[in-house]
Amino acid sequence: MTNHLHLLARAIEPFRLSDILRDFKSHVARKVLESLEKESIESRAEWMLNHLKYKENISPKVKDYRFWKNGFHPVEISSASFFEQKLIYIHQNPVRAMIVEEDHHYLFSSARDYTGIKGLVNISLY
Repeated sequence: MTNHLHLLARAIEPFRLSDILRDFKSHVARKVLESLEKESIESRAEWMLNHLKYKENISPKVKDYRFWKNGFHPVEISSASFFEQKLIYIHQNPVRAMIVEEDHHYLFSSARDYTGIKGLVNISLY
């Protein structure tokens, strides 16, 4: 989605999901900000950087820019049917937002993999 992310993930011992998510958010923010600062062809790059740097967005934990909102909303997947419910919800998100007509048409969705089209992200089922 253009303004948020849905992710189904798990941590395998000894790793903790909170550490993985922290590192993921840090890595993505760093890469996007580097791109906006150095190589972006995005016409709004300067505006975006100014918006992310807006002084009320900054907290003591943030050095220069706030890319992510604080926190996340984890939900434990307790059954295969609940997993499938969440997966369908995620895949239908760009359809409900009227970005695409069919879920597998959204370039950044794993729905593509479930219809036989190679997606951009490697997925695995456990």
